[in-house]
Amino acid sequence: MYFRPSSPASGRCSWRTERPMRIVVAMSGGVDSSVAAGLMVEAGHEVVGLTMKLRDATATEREGRAEGSCCSPDDLRDAASVCEALGIPHYVVDYRDAFRKAVMEPFARAYLDGQTPNPCVLCNDHLKFAALVTRSKALGAAQLVTGHYARVVETASGSHELRAAFDTRKDQSYFLFGLTQKALAFTRFPLGEMSKDEVRATALRLGLPTWDKPDSEDICFVPDGDYARVVTEILTEIGEPRRPSRGALIDESGRVIGQHDGVHRFTVGQRKGVGASSEGRRYVLGVDAATGTINVGPPERLMASGLLARDAHFISGRAPGPDDVVTARIRYRHVGEAATVRVDGPHLDVRFLSPVRAITPGQAVVFSDGDLVLGGAWIVRSQELKPGADAVSPTASHS
Repeated sequence: MYFRPSSPASGRCSWRTERPMRIVVAMSGGVDSSVAAGLMVEAGHEVVGLTMKLRDATATEREGRAEGSCCSPDDLRDAASVCEALGIPHYVVDYRDAFRKAVMEPFARAYLDGQTPNPCVLCNDHLKFAALVTRSKALGAAQLVTGHYARVVETASGSHELRAAFDTRKDQSYFLFGLTQKALAFTRFPLGEMSKDEVRATALRLGLPTWDKPDSEDICFVPDGDYARVVTEILTEIGEPRRPSRGALIDESGRVIGQHDGVHRFTVGQRKGVGASSEGRRYVLGVDAATGTINVGPPERLMASGLLARDAHFISGRAPGPDDVVTARIRYRHVGEAATVRVDGPHLDVRFLSPVRAITPGQAVVFSDGDLVLGGAWIVRSQELKPGADAVSPTASHS
C-alpha cells in the first residue's frame, strides 16, 4: 500500500535544507543509496560517497549464484561507478572485523540458543548509525544520508522523530527503532517521501548505472538463504565449542514423532521439516535449545495474546503509559496489532488486544503510533494471558 498522510506531522523533514553543506552518503551499491546521493548532488551539496566493506565474497557469490544479495564486492564496484557518474569522491572503509563481532557472531549464537535473530537491526545500531556517523563527522560532514525508506522529522522543540516512509511497501523504519536522538539529528532519509517507482525513475533520469539493479532480498552474508550452513561456518571460525543441539520433534501429547539435525534449522511458525499428522499440518511451536527439543502442533497453537521483551529502546526516552494503546509489529512484514506495553523491571510486558501468530524469540517487537515509531525491544518469548492476568515470570518455563 502506498499512502500520503492526510495530516502531515508537525515539524519539518530534516533532509530538506536551503544551505549547501558537506554530506556523507552511505553507498551500498544499490539503486536506493545511488538516488540518495544523486538528490544531494542536485541540491547543491558537497557530497562524499562512503561504502562500508563488511565482508568478503561468499562461495555462492564467487560462483555467481547470489543475485539480489547486498554488500558484496560487486556492490562495492557499483557504488564506485555511481560516484564516478555523479562526479563525487568515493571511499571504502573496512568494517569487516566490526561487522563480524557486532552482527555475524551474535547472529550465529542466537541460532545456537534457539532464537531467530534479526541482524539488520544490529547492523544499523552498531555500524550504519554509530561507526559511520563517527566516521562522517571525522570527514567534516554536517549530515549522513542513507537510502533507507523512512523519515526523520524535527519537532518544534528541537527533538527528532522517526516516522514511516510514505511507501509502506518499502518502509524500513522497523529496522531503525534503535536509533538515538543524536543519530537522528545527524541523519537524512531523502527517499522517505518517494515510492520505489519514483526512485527508479529518478535513477534513470540521473543516468545512474544502478537504475535497474534488483533489490537485495536476503541477509547479506547469507545470500543463498542457507542459514544453517552459515551458522555452522561462523561458529567454527570463531572457535565456539558449542554446536546447535540435535534432538527430538515432540507433538502436543509429548510423543516423539521424529529426530532433527539441529535447532538452528527451525523457527517458530515453520512447517517445513516437521511432517503432518492425521489431524492436519504441524508447525513449530517452540525451540528448546537446552534439550534440543522442537515442539510442534497445529496452527491454532501458534496464536498468543502476549509477549515478554528485553533491552527496550524508546526514541523519545519515554515508554508508552500502561493504558496507552499502540501498534506492535512482531516481524518486518507484520502489519501490526493493537497492544498495551508495561515496563516490568528489565523487561516489557506486551499484551495484544487480539491474539497474534508465531511470536518468535530473537525477533524485534517495534511499537508505533500511526506513522510515528516509538521504539522497540527484543522478544524473549510469547505468553498466553487471560484478560486481567499478571504476566508470567521471565524465569518460568514454556511449552
